[in-house]
Amino acid sequence: QVQLVESGGGLVQPGGSLRLSCAASGSIFRIYTMAWYRQFPGKQRELVASVTDNGSTNYAASVKGQFTISRDNAKNTVSLQLNSLKPEDTAVYYCNANIRPLRSDRFGIYWGQGTQVTVSS
Repeated sequence: QVQLVESGGGLVQPGGSLRLSCAASGSIFRIYTMAWYRQFPGKQRELVASVTDNGSTNYAASVKGQFTISRDNAKNTVSLQLNSLKPEDTAVYYCNANIRPLRSDRFGIYWGQGTQVTVSS
């Protein structure tokens, strides 16, 4: 079984920083794109940032220059550095990955359990 486990959320003051991490584990043949999404209360999940297996990144306009996504292919991990946090960044952040499991010729979309980020004084 393939699973994604996130860590690093919490409470931070406005202007502060957090680093979210996500590790993929299980019977994995290959990981394609890895990404972070966030979900505000009562809203649909939205893409924050993504990174392909060759390192190409993409950011939502609202976080460009504020958040940085990075990836360690050897460890099957993806991280999101959140800087200059604002109260409106408060959301549940989800890790997402496009993974081809071992002994499978298909890839699938996998999600982490979500981690709460709260920006408040």
